[in-house]
Amino acid sequence: MKDEYLKLREYMEQSGKTVAVTGAGISYLYGMRRLKQKVGVLNSRRVFSTSYISKNPEEFYAVMWDAFLEATFVKGPSAVHNQLAELEREGRLYGIVTQNMDCLHTVAGSKNVAEFQGSFADNICIDCQSRAYDYNVWNQGHMPRCKKCGAPIMPASFYMGGGIRDVALRMAMQKSINMIAEADLVLIIGTTGFRSEEYMSRIRPSAKIVQINPSETKFDAAADLNIRADAAEVLGAVMNLTEEG
Repeated sequence: MKDEYLKLREYMEQSGKTVAVTGAGISYLYGMRRLKQKVGVLNSRRVFSTSYISKNPEEFYAVMWDAFLEATFVKGPSAVHNQLAELEREGRLYGIVTQNMDCLHTVAGSKNVAEFQGSFADNICIDCQSRAYDYNVWNQGHMPRCKKCGAPIMPASFYMGGGIRDVALRMAMQKSINMIAEADLVLIIGTTGFRSEEYMSRIRPSAKIVQINPSETKFDAAADLNIRADAAEVLGAVMNLTEEG
């Protein structure tokens, strides 16, 4: 296994821009499991509609807390979130493309994050459409309210009116595409490839792809290196190898 770590370190040292792509695998124990279990029920109850939120704001907040927000504000970032943030601080990671909207990368300290499914850091008032770009509005113990009109707010990626959801998601995906297009090295961590055809199609032919995942995924054939191990273990070992020179 150490040979794989050495090869990954070599790729990272040779890369001018390294981008990590993350998915539910690094947030699975932080709420994603409960969300996946409930998503059918939530959709059938139209929990994500403005009419439901207007009538049941605190119930909506409770659902979001259970599915996402407890992970963000109570359990906090995982070792992988923290390791990726440290790599960015050290200048060894350019940015992160993620399908997760839990803001755990941001909480860990990462600055350049593209959340292509949306984020609790991009919110909209269900009445006056004012925006609130701060995930901390969800950490008040109750449903956040618009500072202008007092109505409930919700993530823009859930808001169906006026094409706002489409615009928010399109902008987030475009940021993801731009980051991948600039990368010399792409690290695939904890994702099986949801919507990957939209951003991975822009990867440079010369760029290296390294997948860190205990299980097989759709990235196996494309990867220059597949490391079948826990991501926290791999990143920790590679960071220690780099420190040792």
